[in-house]
Amino acid sequence: MAFVLPDLPYTRDAFGDILSAETFDYHHGKHHNAYVTKANELVAADPALQGKSLVELIRTSKGALFNQVGQIWNHSFYWLSLSPQKKQPTGTLLNLINEGFGSVDALIEKLKAEAVGHFASGWAALILNEGKLEVTSYHDADTPVAHGHTPLLILDVWEHAYYIDYRNLRPNYADRVLKEAIDWDFVAQNLDGEGVSRADQPG
Repeated sequence: MAFVLPDLPYTRDAFGDILSAETFDYHHGKHHNAYVTKANELVAADPALQGKSLVELIRTSKGALFNQVGQIWNHSFYWLSLSPQKKQPTGTLLNLINEGFGSVDALIEKLKAEAVGHFASGWAALILNEGKLEVTSYHDADTPVAHGHTPLLILDVWEHAYYIDYRNLRPNYADRVLKEAIDWDFVAQNLDGEGVSRADQPG
């Protein structure tokens, strides 16, 4: 079974000027799709790899294959981290945010600083580490799954994620998405690790 490009959980024009339909056309339709195509080519060339899920391949591969499957997983999780309806954290998640950062606004500023300060391409992320929230980032195609981390949300800071709408202004992109377009319900669901399985695909 080949990996497939997952459908977006919303329409391409759902985010207005936060993220344009053109950005989704290129980011999802071309960049994400290219990772899927290349991963399938690499897996098809090696019978020992066939039948393994994305997460299995991420944890056991390196080099070109790791880059492709890591990017498939990261992008799939990124789409799920977004919502065209503005939401707010509640319940256990809100309590963890207040305990770890003092407020939702403080968490958002920390995530923004991580995204803006990350050198070159990669991903800013909120993870759960030993019962506490932690802000971190990953270089290039690296992913929380490779390190056994529990991902709660992930923000793409590769240039193709924002250049159509924001040109070189990564801070503006990070600010708007984090303040207006995060699916905090999805983030809360991931406290039990659900997001890993939702972004995974069987091979």
